[in-house]
Amino acid sequence: MKFENVYWDSQWLANDNKSASILAIGDSWFWYPFPGGSLLNALGPIVATREHTLLAFGNNGAEAFDYVDGVYRTQVETGLRMHGAGLSAVFISGGGNDFAGYNDLRPLLNLDCSAAADAPGCFKPGNAAGTIDALMQRTQLELDRLIAKVFAAARAGTEVFLHNYDYAYPTGKGIFGGDSGWLEPALDDARVPAGLQRPCVIYLIDRLTAVIDTLAAKYPNRVFAIDSRNTLAQADWANELHPKPAGFQRIAQQRWRPVLVSRGLATA
Repeated sequence: MKFENVYWDSQWLANDNKSASILAIGDSWFWYPFPGGSLLNALGPIVATREHTLLAFGNNGAEAFDYVDGVYRTQVETGLRMHGAGLSAVFISGGGNDFAGYNDLRPLLNLDCSAAADAPGCFKPGNAAGTIDALMQRTQLELDRLIAKVFAAARAGTEVFLHNYDYAYPTGKGIFGGDSGWLEPALDDARVPAGLQRPCVIYLIDRLTAVIDTLAAKYPNRVFAIDSRNTLAQADWANELHPKPAGFQRIAQQRWRPVLVSRGLATA
């Protein structure tokens, strides 16, 4: 599968006698299959201005662990080995699926949040297994290990770009409209008051932002955190986790493009 200069299949890249200068390792924000496509469909034309070709690894539903030790480890390592010498950058979309979905989010929440005063008060305290602190520590570790793999396999000067999604709305809307989504079912089951449900999502995204900011600070001028919070309105979302095509375009143009231009990966 391909779209202009974006490839989601190594064989298609080989058939076109192309080599990848940017690898995109990610979840559904890079793999969203519905009309208008994913964030990569919007990023492709931006980096095409510098004649870059993108090759994606991962898939819908991927978690940070999957890129390093899980189901996508082999394809990521193979991709880095095959294309590392010619890379300019690696884009990473990861961490969102680690807390999105009933089985991921519900264990992080208290049994009954009906009396909670604020969003942090809805989450289990401490840093033991099953808490938000433990989850974020694990997410940071897995992303850091992935970055280390990139730097070990890619040519000197290859840069890594991480992002933090945006503040989604827990509406219960899934991909096909009528299903139960990934966020609201867990929040409802934990009896999170309606007025605290979106603040809980904001809290999760802010915690993930702190993770990627920490990694960017650890690797200055090598790892870059792209902050796409507060880009989208509720009408820009197709469902609880994915923007509409215009929403992906807005994030690509407003949040990614300035950073890519500053790093020489796109023209102004």
